[in-house]
Amino acid sequence: MKALVLSGGSGTRLRPFSHSMPKQLIPVANKPVLEHVLANIRDLGVTDVGVIVGDRAADVSRALGDGTRSGVRITYLRQESPLGLAHCVRLAREFLGDDDFVMYLGDNMLPAGIGQVAAEFTEHRPAAHVVVHKVADPSAFGVVELDSAGRVEHLVEKPRNPRSDLALIGVYFFTPAIHEAVAAIAPSSRGELEITDAVQWLVDQGAPVRATQYSGYWKDVGRVEDVLECNRVLLEGVESRVSGEVDDASVIKGPVVIEEGARVVRSLVEGPTIIGPRSVVEDSTVGPYTTLGAGCVVRGTRLDASIALDGAVITGVRRLSGSLVGREARVALGAQGPAEHRLVVGDHCRIEVTG
Repeated sequence: MKALVLSGGSGTRLRPFSHSMPKQLIPVANKPVLEHVLANIRDLGVTDVGVIVGDRAADVSRALGDGTRSGVRITYLRQESPLGLAHCVRLAREFLGDDDFVMYLGDNMLPAGIGQVAAEFTEHRPAAHVVVHKVADPSAFGVVELDSAGRVEHLVEKPRNPRSDLALIGVYFFTPAIHEAVAAIAPSSRGELEITDAVQWLVDQGAPVRATQYSGYWKDVGRVEDVLECNRVLLEGVESRVSGEVDDASVIKGPVVIEEGARVVRSLVEGPTIIGPRSVVEDSTVGPYTTLGAGCVVRGTRLDASIALDGAVITGVRRLSGSLVGREARVALGAQGPAEHRLVVGDHCRIEVTG
């Protein structure tokens, strides 16, 4: 089996961050979303991975390299414009050959993994096996309708009047039968080759198509709120590890990771929290549910339920909560005012807030 990971898309809901980095590289628990995806794929025993990239190809390849760090072999496949998920399958035809494969959208987080779905696909080996989840607003997703026996009967992309609350969540298992399907379909009204149309073509041809309702935690990290929520969920599994320096005037409470080269000085760090390598926490309270990337500085600040990306500096803020602070951004004390703030600060910004 091979894997096809989709890492294109503009990430409009994550602006300003997606202006300067692919949304798939936003860190959750201090690791880019794509690295979590590759870990789930590797856990299936799949090591041959094609990664579809777009305009941000250089950023993605710089972050993932050849896949060695993640225990896989990566082949990068360039999609010049976003022409749909089924177009990605067409584009990867030579790479995929006649192998079965898992297709995984690179902005989806499934911390519990997809091992059970993979086992079901291997046991039954239908032409396609989709993963679904009940959602409150199915009109924002590809929607699946099942027959009385639980078989896939109908699929439609972003319907105005959904007849089911089962949404496709970005993980698909395919046999080579999908290649005939994507060759047979035409672009939708959106101008894209929809994977839902390709799977529907298989259904219409009488090919077996199965679905698994995913019972674990799932999140499409398309919005800042989703990133922060997912960060909180993953931090629940953190185990304490102190590789950096903690002075005698500091207190560590709960599960906290302090990476090599990090320093905690006259501060309280409440877990679950991760302090990244070479970061400095001084005269501050950090956590719970907080991650600092590499080379961050937090001084004279109360910071909780937040993510600070590499190189962020936060100084003199009485309380910052539920915030996402970009790479190399600066948040500092301004005039006096309300005691708590919530910020979404893009890369390289400079912000002054009230104390």
